[in-house]
Order: sequence, then C-alpha cells, then structure tokens
Amino acid sequence: MHTDDIDRILLTHTAIARRVGKMAGEIAAAYENTEIVIVPVLTGSMIFMADLIRRLPLKMRIDVVAVSSYPGRNRTSRGASILFPGSLPMKGRDVLIVDDILESGQSLAAVAKLMRKRGAKSVKTCALLRKPQAIKKGLAADFMGFDIPDEFVVGYGMDYNHYYRNLPYIAVLKANVFSNRA
Repeated sequence: MHTDDIDRILLTHTAIARRVGKMAGEIAAAYENTEIVIVPVLTGSMIFMADLIRRLPLKMRIDVVAVSSYPGRNRTSRGASILFPGSLPMKGRDVLIVDDILESGQSLAAVAKLMRKRGAKSVKTCALLRKPQAIKKGLAADFMGFDIPDEFVVGYGMDYNHYYRNLPYIAVLKANVFSNRA
C-alpha cells in the first residue's frame, strides 16, 4: 500500500465502520417495510456502499451511475457529467442515491434530477463526507456521515489519479504527491 504518501489519517477504519452502522440504522428506519433501489455514484462510493448495504435489513435492488467530477489528477471539481445513467427502471420506485463526498452538490443534484426524470416515486440522498463549501451553501444529504475540513482526501474508495481507493481509512496526502505523481 502507498502509505508513504499519506500525510495523516483523517478518519480511521473503526470510526468509519461505527458511523456507517449508525447511518444504516437511520436508513432502515426511514425505509421500514419498503423496497428501495440503491444507486451508488461510481466509483468513489463503492467501498462505502458495499459496507452500508451489508448492514441494511431491507429489500433492495442496486443500480449504478457513473459521474465524472474530478477526472485524472484534478483536485477541484470540473462539474458533474453523467457518464453512465444506470439501467434499472425507476418509475414508481423509492431511490436512495449513495455518494462518497458532498462538496459542490453537483453530482448528487445531477443524479437526483435523472432519477426524478425517470419517474422515481421518491429520491433521497446519502453521503459519507461533507466539506465546508457544502455547509456554507446549506447543502446536506438526507443521510450524512462526517463533516470534514476542506482538504483533498483519499482512501475508502476515494482516489487521486486512480490510486489510494484501497486504503481502509480516509487520509490526506502529502503535498509533494500532487507534483510527483504522473
């Protein structure tokens, strides 16, 4: 693992697991006796979504959407662009969109708009992390994990230039990584 590139761990695997368990309880209570469609936003939410759904005692289907916001080595959002819209029918279904991080709100808004356009009965959102710019804009997901500082984070599914997704925690990279990684 590329742990030499890590400046510091922001959220430990234990802290993440604890919060994901609590979020699963909140979601289960909100959707009690309801079948839902979970729609993770690829690829950053993969690990989070996998851990979350294993803790949900709900009847569910899973569809995926792919959204590009931080292509390649970018550390700032380039806007949300839907690359793959999913394939399951959404008409009349309760949909829960799962994303890794809420920053500008563009990804969640784009996917929510798509689900409503496809006829979803209800659309709720879930995000593991929220940055200060989202807080300043008054943005929140229906189910929130952690508020974090305005730093570029990796691990637990999130990447920089397609690396670091496999870290079991959420971390901040050393500054020199951004200038050295090809």
